[in-house]
Amino acid sequence: FIVYFFLHCVSLTGLTNKARRELHKAARRFLEISSRLLLRSLDEHFSHVDADPHEVALWVLLKRTQSANKAIRLQAIQELAENHHWHDYQYQTAAQVIDQRTAVGLARTPQVDLRFFLRSPALPDLEDGGLWCFGGNGLPYAQSLTSVPSEKVESFCLQALVQHSKSHCDHIVANGGLQLLQRVYQLRRDSLKIQRNIVRIIGNLALNESVHQAIAQSGWVSVLAETMQSPHVMQASHAARALANLDRETVKEKYQDGVYILHPQTRGNQPIKADVLFIHGILGAAFKTWRQKDRVMLEEEKEAENKDDYTECWPKSWLANDCPNLRVLSVEYDSHLSDWMAKCPAENQRKSLAYRSQELLKKLKLAGVGERPVVWVAHSMGGLLVKKMLLDASQDPDMHGLLKNTKGIMFYSVPHHGTFMAEYSVNVRYLLFPSIEVRELCKDSPALRNLNESFLNMAKEKEFKVLSFAETLPTNIGPMIKILVVPAQSANLGIGDLIEVDVDHLNICKPEKKDSFLYQRSLQFIQEALQSYISH
Repeated sequence: FIVYFFLHCVSLTGLTNKARRELHKAARRFLEISSRLLLRSLDEHFSHVDADPHEVALWVLLKRTQSANKAIRLQAIQELAENHHWHDYQYQTAAQVIDQRTAVGLARTPQVDLRFFLRSPALPDLEDGGLWCFGGNGLPYAQSLTSVPSEKVESFCLQALVQHSKSHCDHIVANGGLQLLQRVYQLRRDSLKIQRNIVRIIGNLALNESVHQAIAQSGWVSVLAETMQSPHVMQASHAARALANLDRETVKEKYQDGVYILHPQTRGNQPIKADVLFIHGILGAAFKTWRQKDRVMLEEEKEAENKDDYTECWPKSWLANDCPNLRVLSVEYDSHLSDWMAKCPAENQRKSLAYRSQELLKKLKLAGVGERPVVWVAHSMGGLLVKKMLLDASQDPDMHGLLKNTKGIMFYSVPHHGTFMAEYSVNVRYLLFPSIEVRELCKDSPALRNLNESFLNMAKEKEFKVLSFAETLPTNIGPMIKILVVPAQSANLGIGDLIEVDVDHLNICKPEKKDSFLYQRSLQFIQEALQSYISH
């Protein structure tokens, strides 16, 4: 750091010799003070140090971030981030001094000043072989065979790397993958999708503590800190997951691919009392399923409408604000109407309800779900998955905590008794080769009947609180075809309240606005189910 500071002073241009000498004297003075402070113990008083108190305060906090006492470390990081009157050079000084643990803590502090973080290190020049080669020339060769834009080819490569990052972490890091991903991230600042997939890969790699130092050294903490402040919910949430996996100081849970923290995404003083889990259905996703309903407005209404009123994810924006001491998670998994649309039809057995249940239970256990009271919120097939997971948990002694802590389940148009949608496979082009998910949804199928009966018996025994919403409007499924995807009789579980809403299947879980009946009734149910644990 001393060498860096001195060289920085010398390299300044446009200064007279006298000014340069004064600057050198100030730099030496600053270094003398800094070294004296760093050599003192934390409990010493610094009132007799001949220096600007503001200067002393910074160094005291920086030293406290290295304390053996965890509480002192955490408090120092919080004070560093909350103090917004540091000078530019002080931020640069701090960026040089702070270690990996402190940097991650600052990155997970709300609205932290990004000057606390060093810029990403310069990347080496590319050799022949391009961005995606790891020593070969894969991308240029692939591009020579097709007219597909390079961005699409890169997206395809990233999708593959997302899967490989779950099992080949050390190989990716050892072969320079972190640096290559950094380069692509910087080059593709115009592509939210590419950047999102890259951060998703970093989140997967961060599950392995052995590579945390490599991730920090390749400049990813500063990138994640910046992405956390993105106005785009998906970007910020992917970064929040990666940083939570890097933060072993305050986070004991690990968030695997497909498990996203919607709240709290940063460190805070609000104690978490309960969890709310959101599970989407077929063709759904962790974010888009839970967005606010798109409104059709006249031009003059659009101009008058405040864009800030619209939310891309109401559980993150509205629910977190109304119930700040909840942890809100959203789960994502691939699902398709047809196997023609699947990325890997050869792995169809992995898409069965039974397989997905076991897969998600493992992920949720690592995320600490079941250690505190839980409310489940599910749309469409997601509700069947919730029922299957709870039944499976009842058979696993290690998962009994999840069952015991389940306090309520909210179903949005869940086909407890099946749907006619699967029977349209001949007429609707997306269902010419219906996927296993759709085949499992056939009306009155024996598997669904057994699932429902077993769950009903358990729900009554455990006294789960249940609320179901049913659609009353048909949904456009394909050209010239509109059907009621889940009729009220199928959405009726047989226990709890059933509320019919004048919306179609896709919009049953998308409230029009915060004061709408759909959101307010949903909020009321969550609060009532958790009334013993949370403050309204």
